[in-house]
Amino acid sequence: MRPIVLLTSLLLLNACKNEEPAKLKRLERFQTENELLPRDVDVWTPAGYPEAGVTYKALYMHDGQMLFDSTNSWNHQEWMVDERLQELMDEETILPTIVIAVHNSEERFVDYTPLAPLAYITDTTYSDLLDIRTNGLTPKSDAYLEFLVQTVKPYIDSNYAVSGKREDTFISGSSMGGLISLYALMAYPEVFGGAACLSTHWPLSLEVEDERFTLAYIDYMRNRLPFKEKAKLYFDHGDQGLDSRYPALQARVDSFFYNNDTWGIDYVSKAFPGDDHTERDWSERLEIPMTFLLGRKEE
Repeated sequence: MRPIVLLTSLLLLNACKNEEPAKLKRLERFQTENELLPRDVDVWTPAGYPEAGVTYKALYMHDGQMLFDSTNSWNHQEWMVDERLQELMDEETILPTIVIAVHNSEERFVDYTPLAPLAYITDTTYSDLLDIRTNGLTPKSDAYLEFLVQTVKPYIDSNYAVSGKREDTFISGSSMGGLISLYALMAYPEVFGGAACLSTHWPLSLEVEDERFTLAYIDYMRNRLPFKEKAKLYFDHGDQGLDSRYPALQARVDSFFYNNDTWGIDYVSKAFPGDDHTERDWSERLEIPMTFLLGRKEE
């Protein structure tokens, strides 16, 4: 009978350990202290949270309304972030993590367009194209990052079991969310220990072969690097739909990083032939960037 008793005890122990289900809490209309529009912020905590003695990683993600529930997204797709990360944690592939999902506003393009790299573009025709996309508004990306770093993060650090340390804090997004994730890492390398940028919208404009913003971004990064401490940086892209515009531009960025070993960047860039610019495809490959950012160190 002893094996049966032991098995029963183990099952009860596991049940107690994970008795708290995963939860998604909404912080409605999170107020900003600058010109940004208010927005909801969702906080996802995994099963078993909070576990005694465990300090959780913090993953900040953009376009928060697209991450968890396809019934509430505009295209009825989702990243399945909760399912994917819970599986990876259950398998002990990644370390315990909470997700801070910041919703976009009606001014998404204005909020996510990195401002500083634009100073490296002298072509006035590009300014005209940008004015069309922003309706003449100056990009608010600096204000958006200030909101994340000075308003959202202090709230999370004070109310959740995270360390708040750079090496435990990461940021991720896709498309324009990829651009702003990279910008966050470049602007606040003392806050974020890494970024995952999926299907990064390098053209910025909708011109298929437009490389002006990409080259400007590279010039901007050249003046921000190297960091004092090593950081993780992940890129990927498909080759279908909007993603078909990215391979050549991503190759320029890859060349910049691969040819500069002194930048202090742990760098990964991957291509996924057949993948499109969709939440379904990002969900299917989410395990790769999440393992890169949040994975357990090999013994």
